[in-house]
Amino acid sequence: MAGRWRGTLTLAILVLASAEAKGQAPKHGALNPDTVVIQTGSATLRGLVWRPAGHGPFPAILLNHGSGRTPEELARLGRYEGQADTLGPVFARHGYIFLFLFRHGVGLSASQGTNAIDTMDIELAARGQEARNKLQLQLLEGREMSDALAGLTFLKAMPDVDPRRIGLVGHSFGGSLTLLMAEREPRLRAVVIFSGGGYSWDRSSELRERLLAAAAHVTAPVFLIHAANDYSTSMGTAVDARLQQLGKVHRLKIYPPIGHTAEDGHAFPLIGVSRWAPDVFAFLDQYMRTNTARR
Repeated sequence: MAGRWRGTLTLAILVLASAEAKGQAPKHGALNPDTVVIQTGSATLRGLVWRPAGHGPFPAILLNHGSGRTPEELARLGRYEGQADTLGPVFARHGYIFLFLFRHGVGLSASQGTNAIDTMDIELAARGQEARNKLQLQLLEGREMSDALAGLTFLKAMPDVDPRRIGLVGHSFGGSLTLLMAEREPRLRAVVIFSGGGYSWDRSSELRERLLAAAAHVTAPVFLIHAANDYSTSMGTAVDARLQQLGKVHRLKIYPPIGHTAEDGHAFPLIGVSRWAPDVFAFLDQYMRTNTARR
């Protein structure tokens, strides 16, 4: 199953400095991101890349964001690009090239179809929870996986990236996507999953079964993270137990509640940076700071 959605990814790479809009030249090593364009199938996706100061090759991280925001959430919470602006500089300051790829319908790729959350909500309204659950897995292993694999291919090809030191970070729906990617990619050096599964884990037996099956094939060390007031911490505890049973390198940490609501808890990677950063970068540095490739 791991190779079912693999195909030839047509990759077109264009790098546009974000400063270009201001009439400035790109500043290599600055904390201003570059905009990148990645062609996957018929879609033209965009992402933002932050680079550390100095000279590479650097270890690198691909960020798999959540399922997107509904129109109501965009009005209330603002543009999705704010997530990239929060996380990118943090990883760059810690010495990692960081690619925040906007998948279909999200943020800078909003013109490329309907995002995953709106697609699933439409299915839920039309056909119910079971149909939504089925569609969610189809998206995770189909379109969204193809997007993420195109981003990973792009990242490995960057001249200042050490392709032997690549890791994944995922949030919410992107946490599920990250675990499925790690099943397929044995040379990843580390995986960090924030708020994995969101509220879908407790509502979808299909998702639970698929992700627990994927855990059996993951070779990279995995760090599972939740705030205690997340919608659910069940994915973290269940995958942790599965990895423990299999004797795989992993860690689970459930942090104290943050904010006042489950939505705040779910947004932990964005509003709790000062809490998680010491632990996450200690983990990443342990597994990604050597030049020895994983076997």
